[in-house]
Amino acid sequence: MRTSVAGTRADPHAPPLRGSLPPEGARFALGRPGGKTRPPRQPASFGFTLLELMVVVAIMALATAGVSLAMRDSSQTQLERDAQRLAALLESARAVSRLTANTVVWRATPNGFVFEGTPTAVQPTNWLGSDVVTTNTAAVVLGPEPIIGPQRIRLASISQPGRSVSVTTDGVRPFKVVADADAAPSTP
Repeated sequence: MRTSVAGTRADPHAPPLRGSLPPEGARFALGRPGGKTRPPRQPASFGFTLLELMVVVAIMALATAGVSLAMRDSSQTQLERDAQRLAALLESARAVSRLTANTVVWRATPNGFVFEGTPTAVQPTNWLGSDVVTTNTAAVVLGPEPIIGPQRIRLASISQPGRSVSVTTDGVRPFKVVADADAAPSTP
């Protein structure tokens, strides 16, 4: 058997050799069985489907509802923030009292509060918000002893008198903030 220059055999009925080129003018069938060609492409459509738009609107509605539920009334938030701050300040003053063996006294003032027995530059003397007032007139004594008497300080909102929280301790545990409905009656 003789092969020609193009790499095909001289025998026309013999199977083609590997690596041989197809006859000139032959068309490929694009890899489909039966030699069928693909139909012409349709032009691409632009825009969104109704279902896609409805999904986006539903997501936006859920996000809006979540944000509106997460927003809280500013006077209640301000009241709770001041109560948490006061509880931390009372615990700090209690620790200073135990460390220095001096009695520290907390008193309410018309514009805020004052700690007597601690360095004045260390402790703040006013509320964070302008809507907070205390209803206590009695002083809270934070002695150097590890156990003090039960204490309660009630903070109320000026703009909404029905809103109030209390900072309480039983004398052994640290000060904590409780809602007034949950506050146990104790010594003011």
